Amino acid sequence: MAESVADIDRSEAAAPAGPPPAGPRTVAPLAVGAVLTAVLLSLAGRYGYHRDELYFLLCGRHLDWGYVDQGPLVPALARLADTIAPGNLVVLRTPSALIGGAAVVLVAAIARQFGAGRVAQTAAAVLAAASGIVLAGGHLLSTTSVDLLVWLAAALCVVRMLRTGDTRWALGAGLALGAGLLNKPLPALLGVGLVAGLLIAGPRRLLRDRWVLAGAGVAVLLAVPYAAWQATHGFPQFDVAASIAGGDSSYSGRADAVVLQFLIISPFAVPVWIAGLVALLRRPSWAAYRSLAWAWLVVVAIVVVAGGKGYYDAPLLLVLTAAGVVPAVEWARRGAARVRQALLVTAAVLMAASSAVLLPTLPADRLPGFVVAVNYDAGETIGWPEFADSVAAVHRALPPAERDRAVVLTGNYGEAGALARYGPARGLPRAYSGHNSMATFGRPPDDADVVIVVGWSRPEPLRAWFTEVTEAGRVDQRVDVDNDENGEPIFVARGLRRPWSHIWDTEVRHGS
Repeated sequence: MAESVADIDRSEAAAPAGPPPAGPRTVAPLAVGAVLTAVLLSLAGRYGYHRDELYFLLCGRHLDWGYVDQGPLVPALARLADTIAPGNLVVLRTPSALIGGAAVVLVAAIARQFGAGRVAQTAAAVLAAASGIVLAGGHLLSTTSVDLLVWLAAALCVVRMLRTGDTRWALGAGLALGAGLLNKPLPALLGVGLVAGLLIAGPRRLLRDRWVLAGAGVAVLLAVPYAAWQATHGFPQFDVAASIAGGDSSYSGRADAVVLQFLIISPFAVPVWIAGLVALLRRPSWAAYRSLAWAWLVVVAIVVVAGGKGYYDAPLLLVLTAAGVVPAVEWARRGAARVRQALLVTAAVLMAASSAVLLPTLPADRLPGFVVAVNYDAGETIGWPEFADSVAAVHRALPPAERDRAVVLTGNYGEAGALARYGPARGLPRAYSGHNSMATFGRPPDDADVVIVVGWSRPEPLRAWFTEVTEAGRVDQRVDVDNDENGEPIFVARGLRRPWSHIWDTEVRHGS
């Protein structure tokens, strides 16, 4: 029997209303983003290179469609910056500073799609500008910086598609994800989360939409060069991922991944992004966005279970924050003026603290230990010229006949990158390393049997390769900073037991 007009009216009345319209446009987020970029550029030259930046510069000298632990995008940026202004740290970090400002604008734009007014959009921009992932990613050139931009751009396209129903926005999301897959594989994790969210919460019809499928095709097409490189080299990225899951990297481990969810944006933002998660799951008018909440839940579950780094899902936390400013501002407006004032003061204090910990605002030679304890990367940007000085002192102390044929072996790519950057001016020979893609950039000559070794805490592992291993010095970075190099021994190894060509790939080479 056909439905009556009354039945149809009741059915339509019971159906959830569509999402609210986008909020009004405002220029305040642009101003916040511009201020953040200016601050990041003003501090870009303080301290020094991060070990990863030194590695990217070396990778940039060996341009390829892929590397053991990353795609070609960031090494190409490093090569471009170093070509424009060799040795200029500010130029090297300019892309990241611009990305930091862009991230602020994107978070506010996502909030606007959720219906945020001018105040809420500005709040979203300020929270993003003070967040750990934006400050850290905006200060250093890193794959994380590019990843932040990619995830937020893709999320904006998806939110707009869900609000308007215009599935052509899926092409923008696919373009962003595809470009991101030339940086590292993590955008695929976002793709998995978004698909899982649609399967769980709908609308499932999007998974059959021609524009959504076309967007997925664009992402896959752009990823082909890097995927092909990985395939022809035995997918070394899997070995790197396994090493990270085993805890052999900073910010990795299941416990750290859980804790970072409450720190990586900022403690002040936790109630906001939780409010956003609840609103996405429970607000009837936001039913179209429910898949975004499930996308984060799926992604963070994968990160924790797989033992990934706890900041991998941070861009999605910013999306939840963008959603959360809407109920947060509604609640603040209902509260007393005294409550609003207390919130503003608390926010200002936490923002200042975040900047002091995550940006190089304090003197490097008087950096408090708690700063490095909270922000491991701060210690990684201090003391590289002095590290090269320490190695050079050992090299100068060698007898002339040995000095002329000596090479340097380092334990990781940061040490090799530092010696490539600062070693030539100090008369040091080429430094080699078996760490990640450094292993593919060349090995010592088979007759190199006098080796200055740095990056090993104990001599015992080296005695499998050399007949004689002697401690000849210590790394002295001339500041009291706790990082992986300061105070570590420098060895001189002699009497190579087997040629380098026999041991390089099987014994010396190692992953992240």
